[in-house]
Amino acid sequence: MPSSRAFEDMWRDLAPVGRSASSGGYFRQPWASAETELRAWFAEACASRGLTVETDGIGNQVAWWEPRTPSDVPGVLTGSHLDSVLDGGAYDGPLGVVSALAAVDVLRDRGFEPSRPLGLGVFVEEEGSRFGRACLGSRLVTGATTWDEARELRDRDGVFLADAVADAGLDPSAGLLALDRVGTFVELHVEQGRDLVDREVAVGLASEIWPHGRWRFDFAGQANHAGTTRMEDRRDPMLTCAMTVLAANKQARLAGQRATFGRLAVEPNGTNAVPSRVTAWLDARASSDDGLATMVAEISRQADDRAGRDGTSLVVTPESVSGSVGFDPDLATRLARLGDWPVIPTQAGHDAGILSEAGIPTAMLFVRNPTGVSHSPDEHAETADCLAGVDALADVLAELAGAPA
Repeated sequence: MPSSRAFEDMWRDLAPVGRSASSGGYFRQPWASAETELRAWFAEACASRGLTVETDGIGNQVAWWEPRTPSDVPGVLTGSHLDSVLDGGAYDGPLGVVSALAAVDVLRDRGFEPSRPLGLGVFVEEEGSRFGRACLGSRLVTGATTWDEARELRDRDGVFLADAVADAGLDPSAGLLALDRVGTFVELHVEQGRDLVDREVAVGLASEIWPHGRWRFDFAGQANHAGTTRMEDRRDPMLTCAMTVLAANKQARLAGQRATFGRLAVEPNGTNAVPSRVTAWLDARASSDDGLATMVAEISRQADDRAGRDGTSLVVTPESVSGSVGFDPDLATRLARLGDWPVIPTQAGHDAGILSEAGIPTAMLFVRNPTGVSHSPDEHAETADCLAGVDALADVLAELAGAPA
């Protein structure tokens, strides 16, 4: 089967899994039914190519295409993730997985044989949409997060991560993926912005990932009656929260950075009651570590000042913070020559960033997104651009896995 048709067939197979009939977005949360179905699909897709998938104790997966002559040289791993944000787009994550499989098809069509192991991988809970810790699967395999810490995380329904993993039929005591065979990691991803659109090119390479993180803002006040409580007598944490959201927007715009409050939890969550507590999560990103720290500190200071005026209290807790990641510049330079691809930064976090921080030489390829929209049902990539990405990934893998062992 031609590789282009194989790509389109695989994409068609994935399209209905976890898709909302009302919004058209995707709900592929880790260790739930849709994501479990996708992991089974990946195993079957690898098996059809003569590759056997290893699944670790939390659901991370890898399959290796072994060289005909056994080699002790560390191999090349490519892939991405299959989970989504809540009501997310189709391309964020799965494009990298499907493209990895299609790239193997392209290489075989070319008659390519690897001289070192070539792996296809899927990391679990990259988005952090269920348990609030982004890139959790890769963090666990690199040791950036421990299982003892992760097992105590809870989702919005109060389910412990350890219980969710067990309910999915997985056993962490079986161990995690070993990265000792990985000498290089390459992740293909849909671009989450408009840089490639503006440049009028289909494929680009990543130079760096902006530092970013998530902070929980716990605003506490006093529950009271919405009708009988005079405005001047209120200790309303929603008011403090609202002013903090506006402050975050202003600080990010002034600094040319990013700040978003996209999630709220309100108690007691009644229409006719002043709330007693509001919990809000800040996602903040900046072009430098110092810039990120300065912006979050200023947002927190303004929130605390406002809490003092409103008679409320505030506790700010960092939940998941990643520093700036610069991808291996020599690797990027080497790969850029293969296709004359532009080298661009990204403001989004990726498993590639976690592996890079663990000392693994890492590169990323981006495929043009004509809408510039991501984490949304409007996320998109044209089939022709996706196929260009597959060819680019195949060229990269041939360069890296075909080098003499």
